Amino acid sequence: MDAETLTYAVGDIHGCADLLDALLGRIETHAGGRPRNLVFLGDYIDRGPDSAGVVRTLRRLQWSEPERVTCLMGNHEAMLLDSLETPGAAEHWLHNGGGETLASFGVGEAAALPRDVLDWIEALPSVHGDARRWYVHAGFHPASEAPDPETRNRLWIREPFLGEDHDFGRHVVHGHTPRPDGRPEIRAYRTNLDTGAVYGGALTAGAFTDEAGPATDFLQVRAGRG
Repeated sequence: MDAETLTYAVGDIHGCADLLDALLGRIETHAGGRPRNLVFLGDYIDRGPDSAGVVRTLRRLQWSEPERVTCLMGNHEAMLLDSLETPGAAEHWLHNGGGETLASFGVGEAAALPRDVLDWIEALPSVHGDARRWYVHAGFHPASEAPDPETRNRLWIREPFLGEDHDFGRHVVHGHTPRPDGRPEIRAYRTNLDTGAVYGGALTAGAFTDEAGPATDFLQVRAGRG
């Protein structure tokens, strides 16, 4: 009998490269040699100190295991791309942590970011699915079919997605809205893995199996602790 494949979904990283490295170590220990997939839920950049390091790590993972590593787009990646188009969008991005991203890459404006990095960000999908779950940065509108066809909802929605316990046919795994208590939010039809790593909370991974929609376990790392 083949070993069960585990899927680990990781919440918002926001430039916390040290926490990402620590969490990846925890994931490998937890997997214990079993096959595993990795799904990253977006918001790799902004606010934290090392967005460049986070992007470098994720790109290396994708390069080494293209069939097992999925990186989704978050609203902060979308804000960066929008900032390349209009001055107003650039100001909005900088106000929301873009300056820290520029500093981590050692450049003064978004247009000076490495072309290969921008190409990678632009190509990120906004949703991923398996037999049991949908993975998305922000969520879906309850009035839509799943997965929500509106990219803006996938990247930005909070209400009414957060307030309604709506069954989308598969369990929805998301981030985007940081949990003030630093713990994942576990609901009947969705799980929120944004536990506020960049605000002093934890960076969280949910461990999922082929047998159930909700997570069977959670792994967390915090600054100064494994």
